[in-house]
Amino acid sequence: MHGSRIGWFGGAEKIVRVISGRQPGQESAPAVALTGLRILVTLVASMINEPYHREKRLSRRTIVRLSLSALFAALTAAGTFIAIPLPGSPVPIVLQNLFALLSGLVLGPLLGGAGVGLYLLAGAMGAPVFAGATGGFVHFLAPSGGYLWGYLLMAISAGFIAGVPKPDRPSPRWRIILATLVGILVVYVPGVIQLKWVLADTWSGAVVKGFFPFIIGDGIKAAVAILIASRLRGAVADHLDG
Repeated sequence: MHGSRIGWFGGAEKIVRVISGRQPGQESAPAVALTGLRILVTLVASMINEPYHREKRLSRRTIVRLSLSALFAALTAAGTFIAIPLPGSPVPIVLQNLFALLSGLVLGPLLGGAGVGLYLLAGAMGAPVFAGATGGFVHFLAPSGGYLWGYLLMAISAGFIAGVPKPDRPSPRWRIILATLVGILVVYVPGVIQLKWVLADTWSGAVVKGFFPFIIGDGIKAAVAILIASRLRGAVADHLDG
């Protein structure tokens, strides 16, 4: 018991150190993401086997649900590996929105939204998990900050339409497709609005800078999400039902 308790607090201490003790640029994006994933696995394993939690009546299913949300938060952070600047646009091409979309499609609106919310909270506290391995609340006020808020809307709206996975009632393909399309598009609502506001641009200018350059890339991400979402939903359905 004491050994796993020490492991749990040791992992928590590492998380605090990653979030608050390191400045952007001191670690590469891969190192940050891999460290976060390693800490997450250690924490989940120690929590599930920790007698203290069983005494507190925290069920294994609850732990697995929370762990899935944390896992998608870590995967979304790992999306910082790719950030391609676009000429003429302050918004880069990123991979985070794919994982934010999958978070909602796979886990549903509550746990999916929680996973993206955890990712945004870590970034706001300074963890280098935003595009370019940077962090800090200032990113929410930047021209591209609306897209960060849009990630949360993406996960919740896609999860609401797709629904929570059921082991005996798989969602029809058309519902997954609709959830994906709505999730992909809804992120542009706060994204384009904030882009226009911060840059004092016209609506047409904001759309040209913040929407048109990403149509093809987001179409590819949507296709990937549709292809793998049903399989992933089936894998987690037993843990989310009930």
